[in-house]
Amino acid sequence: MVQGTTSDAGKSTLVAGLCRVLYRSRVAVAPFKPQNMALNAAVTEDGGEIGRAQAVQAMACGLPPHTDMNPVLLKPNSDTGCQVIIHGRVVGNQEASTYHDYKKTAMQAVLQSYQRLQQQYACIVVEGAGSPAEINLRANDIANMGFAETVDCPVILVADIDKGGVFAHLVGTLALLSESEQARVVGFVINKFRGDIALLQPGLDWLEERTGKPVIGVLPYMHDLHLEAEDAVAKRHTKKNDIQLTVIVPVLPHIANHTDFDALRLHPQVDLKFVRLDEPIPSADLIILPGSKNVRGDLAALREHGWEAVIARHLRYGGKVLGICGGFQMLGEQLHDPLAIEGEAGSSAGLGWLPIETTLEPHKQLKQVCGKLTFADAELQGYEIHMGVSRGPALQHPVHFIDGLAEGARSEDGQVAGSYVHGLFDHPQACAAWLKWAGLATQVDYDYTQLREESLEKLADSVQQHFNWSALAPYLPKDFMPA
Repeated sequence: MVQGTTSDAGKSTLVAGLCRVLYRSRVAVAPFKPQNMALNAAVTEDGGEIGRAQAVQAMACGLPPHTDMNPVLLKPNSDTGCQVIIHGRVVGNQEASTYHDYKKTAMQAVLQSYQRLQQQYACIVVEGAGSPAEINLRANDIANMGFAETVDCPVILVADIDKGGVFAHLVGTLALLSESEQARVVGFVINKFRGDIALLQPGLDWLEERTGKPVIGVLPYMHDLHLEAEDAVAKRHTKKNDIQLTVIVPVLPHIANHTDFDALRLHPQVDLKFVRLDEPIPSADLIILPGSKNVRGDLAALREHGWEAVIARHLRYGGKVLGICGGFQMLGEQLHDPLAIEGEAGSSAGLGWLPIETTLEPHKQLKQVCGKLTFADAELQGYEIHMGVSRGPALQHPVHFIDGLAEGARSEDGQVAGSYVHGLFDHPQACAAWLKWAGLATQVDYDYTQLREESLEKLADSVQQHFNWSALAPYLPKDFMPA
C-alpha cells in the first residue's frame, strides 16, 4: 500500500508506475483505492463511477476500470457535505459528521471489493488518501492505516521533496503512527527529486539510521509526465512555439472532471488557461464552461464575478462557447433542483444561450459512449456522468449521434454548443473537429491517448530504474523481476 505524508505527495502516480512495472513483467496486477475524495471521475465497464486516478491506474495494468478498484468515492458538493458513492452507485448526500458514523458501513463495501480483487489478481497495489497521520480522522479510518491494519498490508510512505521539509514529513508522519502502524511501514520513497543525488545521500543515511527503515527509492522530477490529476487543477504549462488558438476555462468552486481539458492543455497549437474567478478574464477564441458538482451555486459564482457579461461580449465579437455537462446546463434558460440534490431546493435562471431547461433527478446517468459528431466526419469516444435531464428545442440541433440518438445541442448561429459527454478531446478525430469549430483551421497530428501511454511507460522506466527492488522482494510475487 502506498501512503503519503501529504495530499499530492505522489501516491497516485507511484501506484500507476508500480502497476505498469508489474504489468510489463506479466504479473496479474490491479489498483485499489479504498476511499477517494475527488471530483474527477470515470465511468467503469460495469456501469459505475470511480476516481479518475484509479481509471488511469487500471490502464497501467492493461485493464478496463471497474468499481471494485475504488469502492468508496466522495464527491464534495459543499464545504461540509458530499455525495457518497458506494460500488459505483450514489447512496445519497451526507454531511461530514454523518459520514464519520457511516464509515463502518463503508468499510464493509471496501472489504468486499478488496476480497473480490484478491480472488482475481496475484498482486494488488493499494493507494491511500491524504495522510495517515491526520489525528482527527484516525477513528474508524478506512482510507489509510485502518485499512492496512485490517487486511495486514505492508505500507510504503512517499513524500514530495519539491514541497520542502521532506525529512520532517517522513519522520513526523512515522512518529504520529501507532507502534503496530509504524512496524507496517516497510520503507520510504522520496518523490520529485532534482539535482545531484550525492548531495542528498547524507540525509538518506540519517533517515535510515533514525528510523531503521530503508529508502526504497528516490524518484526524479519528471517534466514531461502527462497523467490525469486525481483532483487538483493542473498548474504546469507546456512550452509551445506554434500557438494558434486560445481557450479559457473558469475554475468553478465545485469544478468537476477538469481532466476533460488535459488533451487541450497538451495540444501543441492550443493555449489553455484555467482562470480563477477572482482573476482578470483574458480574451480567448473559445470559452469552455466545465462540469460542476453544484451547478446552480457555481452559476451564481460566475455571475458574481462578471463572467455573464464577458461571455455575452465574447459572443458578440464572434467567439465560441462550449459547455460540458454542468456547463451545458448553465447555458440553458432554467435550472431546476426540486429535490435539493446539489444544494437548496429551487430554480435558477440559466445564461440563456441555448433554449433548454434542466431538471436534476435522483437517477444518475452513467455510461461509456461512442458515436459521431453531427457537424464533422469524426468519431467520438467518452462517457456520461450526470443527474440532470435537459429538455427543449435546442436538442433538435445536436452535436453528436450516440447509438443513433441525438445528444447535446448547438445554437442556430453555431457559436454556442453543449454536451453531456466527458472526454470530448481525448479521441484524435473528435479533438480535431472541435478545434476546427473553435477556429483552428490548420492542425498538426495529435493523439492525446498516445501521449498518456508514453507517459505511463516513462513513469514505469523511472520507477524500475530508481527502486531498490530487493527491499520489496518479500511483498511481491515469488521470482518477480522487473522487465
